[in-house]
Amino acid sequence: MRVPLELTFRDVRKTSALEAVVHNEAAKLERICPYLTSCSVSIERPHRHEQSGSPYRVRVYVRVPPGHELVARRESGEGDLHENLETVVRRAFRGLERQLREITEKQRGEVKIHEMQETTAVVEQLFTEQGFGFLRTVGGRQIYFHRNSVLYDDFDRLEVGTGVRFVESVGEEGPQASTVKVVDKPGKRAAGGQQEGL
Repeated sequence: MRVPLELTFRDVRKTSALEAVVHNEAAKLERICPYLTSCSVSIERPHRHEQSGSPYRVRVYVRVPPGHELVARRESGEGDLHENLETVVRRAFRGLERQLREITEKQRGEVKIHEMQETTAVVEQLFTEQGFGFLRTVGGRQIYFHRNSVLYDDFDRLEVGTGVRFVESVGEEGPQASTVKVVDKPGKRAAGGQQEGL
């Protein structure tokens, strides 16, 4: 995953096989929504005295710009108390996949419908290795953006001066750009896959 995966175990033995399942499932989420800004998974065995056995609980949490937080939870007690832990993990991820597909499909529709709400800007500063930068709007405001907010995996196409359109959202540290779209300029992705002037 491009986004660091936070994986927490509580009263559950951490194994490389289980870690591999989680990383695999998280990678599927990123294929559905390449601009996730965080993904955390907690796997625990809660203490329940009223039941025989200790069911597993798996919680998957992701953040999707411009401010959506999605959570899926699955317990082995929701069906078979003796369901194996890998199955519980996969079922939790399936629940989150459904939510993620819904939100990304809705966002695609919103981008098409609400293009007038987008703001035009240029890339003013770019920190490629750290994966973020700052835009300067037509109105002169500086806005932060992260590589995960750049649509169509276009972060690597950016350079200082590149024109973009974006939707503004409120992040933890103030305004930030989400759904950043590169505005094609001469020499970039010209017809026939060749740069203009060649």
